[in-house]
Amino acid sequence: MSPASRPDPAAAAPRAAAVRMFGRFQLLRLLGKSERTMAWMVADPRTGQDLMLVLPREQPAGSDALEHWKQGLRKAARLNHPNLAPVIESGVQDGWPFAAYDADDSATLRERLGSKGLPGAESAALLIQALQGTAFAHEAGAAHGDLQTYMLLVNDQGVARLAGLEVAAEVNGPAGGSGVEPVALRAQRDAAERDVLMLGLVLHQALCGKPPIDEADLGRVVQAMTPLGRELVRLPWDTPQPIPEALRAIVNRATDRQERQRYRNARTLQRALEGWLQTESAAGGGPLALLQDRLRSAGVLPSSPGAAQRAARLALMDRQRTFELAEVVLQDIALAFEMLRAVNSAQVRNAQAVGSGPVLTVRRAIAMLGLDGVRRAALTLRPWPGPLAEPAALALERLVQRVKRAGEVALALRPAGYDAEVVYLITLLQSLGRLVVQYHFADEAAQIQRLMQPAPAPRAGEPDEPGMSEEGASFAVIGADTEAIGAAVARHLGFDDSVLAMIRRLPLATPVRASDGDDDLLRLVGSCANEVIDSQALPAAQAQAALQRVVQRYGRPLGLSLRDLQAALHPQATPQFTGTVAAELDPLPPKAAAAGGLRQRAERPVA
Repeated sequence: MSPASRPDPAAAAPRAAAVRMFGRFQLLRLLGKSERTMAWMVADPRTGQDLMLVLPREQPAGSDALEHWKQGLRKAARLNHPNLAPVIESGVQDGWPFAAYDADDSATLRERLGSKGLPGAESAALLIQALQGTAFAHEAGAAHGDLQTYMLLVNDQGVARLAGLEVAAEVNGPAGGSGVEPVALRAQRDAAERDVLMLGLVLHQALCGKPPIDEADLGRVVQAMTPLGRELVRLPWDTPQPIPEALRAIVNRATDRQERQRYRNARTLQRALEGWLQTESAAGGGPLALLQDRLRSAGVLPSSPGAAQRAARLALMDRQRTFELAEVVLQDIALAFEMLRAVNSAQVRNAQAVGSGPVLTVRRAIAMLGLDGVRRAALTLRPWPGPLAEPAALALERLVQRVKRAGEVALALRPAGYDAEVVYLITLLQSLGRLVVQYHFADEAAQIQRLMQPAPAPRAGEPDEPGMSEEGASFAVIGADTEAIGAAVARHLGFDDSVLAMIRRLPLATPVRASDGDDDLLRLVGSCANEVIDSQALPAAQAQAALQRVVQRYGRPLGLSLRDLQAALHPQATPQFTGTVAAELDPLPPKAAAAGGLRQRAERPVA
């Protein structure tokens, strides 16, 4: 029987009758229907209250199927969550099973949507609540099966509750089964992933004010999308209301044409929307709002491995051996950053009457804080690896080594006359966002890396499917840009706008032009060094071509050749920073002081 020919429960009512009934319930209005479910607003004469009645579009095929449906609904009815509408009553009328929910002066999301949709923040807030209820249900082994805009009840206070849980279970198969058999587990997982995809479509519709591909039944939209169909569902650019770029990335990931890129569970989509909402809120403190509690409990970064040995060396040093002390501190990125935070805080800078520029060298920080200050800074750090489990700690350690390697490459590429430590630290700080995300959002960092990886072509002879950009993947996973998080943490460390401009890496899509000044040149050198190291993380077949692209971008502005970059990648050809700090930080020759004021600018930020 086709969906159009399936009888409605109210079909038995005479056409001329003024009142349509379903059992004892008076049918007031149809809230919505799909291939799997339908929902009515009904009046209950026993209580005098209005209820939402949800029914499957197909009658259970026999007593066993009906019992299976009842079991699923009983399991759903036992769930208690503020974002799940409680089942007031369930039963069977004329062979049609139903579930009734208290409307509680609420309207469905479909009724609340106008042609202009809802603002981004309001849409995200409603979907977060729906996701919280859905995730709770999934974790209890239940699935919805037909998440439509008419299944979400919203009251005037903005509280959203999801109705219809497990009503479509019979159509959906044994998603609510025992969970013991592999088939049941797979069916449950598939049903949960379908729920998440449909919630992504609900968010798409809430923002656009109209359903995707002009199909009101979101279940049919799912059938039309890959891998079942060929439709591409992405947010249009001509939406009635502007959609922030980060929110757009989240919604488009939820409905991505590549299944591997979509959100696999409700919690990941929920966290992405929460991150965006926190970042978007001016009162929430921007990207730093995501990290406030974590920074207080776990610090910016944990002390690098070997902290005990470094602490022992610090205890034996005297305050006169500044260069050697700086070398020890720079072996630990977390300690170096903590030293800079200490001296760049407003209280210390005011007390020490530092000049207008921020401190950007560890040796200057040592001169201001003294050896006791270095020891205190070391004691404030969380021991390695902080709260991280072993796999995440290994990933962070690899990233730290990669960031240090970029700093060494920058030293080899720096123009004459620039302070080596400034160049090194600026290059490290350009990866601050990556380091912080890897430490504080280890699981999300793994997701970001996975989304950035290309996928094999679906058919032989076709190019590989490209992965997301780092910015897009970061938006889609945590709701904020990695670069923006790095800038927010850098400001937390006490750096001003001039430093924030230098530690912002050049976007890959932006042409590189000759520097406008010393700050710009420092930014170019750090960006080039980081891109060189990024190129070496690619498969061997792609690494050389990527290195050549770096030469094409930076060759003329920095006066570099492919040979220069290759030499910078080999320690034996280029002096490294660690272990040769005294040689790198020798006073500059007089010639450098006259070279366009380079030494003056290099020294100015370090007071």
